[in-house]
Amino acid sequence: MASESNAWNKVMAAALKLPGVTVDRDKFLNKELSKYFTPQQVQHAIKQGTPGVIPDKMLDRIASGCIKEHTRKVTIFSTAMGIPGGWAALGTVPTDIAQFYYHVLVLAQKLAYVYGYPTLLDENGKMSKSSVNVLTIFVGVMTGVGIAAKALQELGEILQKQLIKRLPEMALSNGVLSSAVRQVAKFIGASLTQEQVTKGISKAVPIISGMISGVLTYKTFKPQAKRLGAALHCTMLLPEHSSAHTPTLDVDYEELPPELPPC
Repeated sequence: MASESNAWNKVMAAALKLPGVTVDRDKFLNKELSKYFTPQQVQHAIKQGTPGVIPDKMLDRIASGCIKEHTRKVTIFSTAMGIPGGWAALGTVPTDIAQFYYHVLVLAQKLAYVYGYPTLLDENGKMSKSSVNVLTIFVGVMTGVGIAAKALQELGEILQKQLIKRLPEMALSNGVLSSAVRQVAKFIGASLTQEQVTKGISKAVPIISGMISGVLTYKTFKPQAKRLGAALHCTMLLPEHSSAHTPTLDVDYEELPPELPPC
C-alpha cells in the first residue's frame, strides 16, 4: 500500500537529514586502509576499487570493525533514549527510529565501500534518488526482504563488469531493482508500526526501560548488519580474488538471505 511506502520514505527522509549521515567514500577508505597499507596501496584501492586489490580477509576485518562500532553506538544511544526523559536531556525531540536508521544508513554506506561500491554521493556530496534507492535495497537485505537480495546480486554483477565511479542511473530505474525498492519500502513501512509499539511498551516501564530498549536494539541491529555484510561479501568479491569462498570466521557473519547462493 502507498501508506506503507510513505511511512518508510518519511523515516528515510528524517534519517538523511541528521548531521553526518552521508559517508565520503574516499575519506572513509583512506582512514580505514591507512591502518594497514602504504599510501600508494591505499590510493590504488580507492581508485580501482577494493576487490582484487585488498585481501578479502582484510576487507572482512574492516567490515567487522565497522559493525562492532555502530552496534555499540546505536545500543548506547538507544539505552539512553529508552529512559523516560532521555530526549529532553538532549534538548531536542527526534524520533529514536530515525536515529536507529541513521546508524543503519551510515553503516550500510561503509560496508558498501569496503566491498567495492562506487561513491553513493553526487558531485555536490549529496544523495541522489538512485543512491537513496540503493540504500533502501541495503536495508531490505538487512531486514530479510527476498527481492532485495536478488537486487543486490544484480547490482554486484553490474558493478563488476567495469570500473564505475558512480552508480549507473539507468540500471537503477529498471527491472528488478526498481521493483525491489517499491517492495522493500512497503515491507519496512508495514513493520514500523510494530517497532514503535514494542519500543513504546519498553519505555512505559521506569528504570529498566532503557535496558530493555538497548537490548531490543542490539538484538535487531547486529544480526541485520551481519546479514548485509555477508551479502556484500558474496556479491562483490569474485572467487578468483579470494583465498576462501566464505566470509572469514572473525567476522562472525550469521546468515545469508536464502535468495543468494552460497559464496
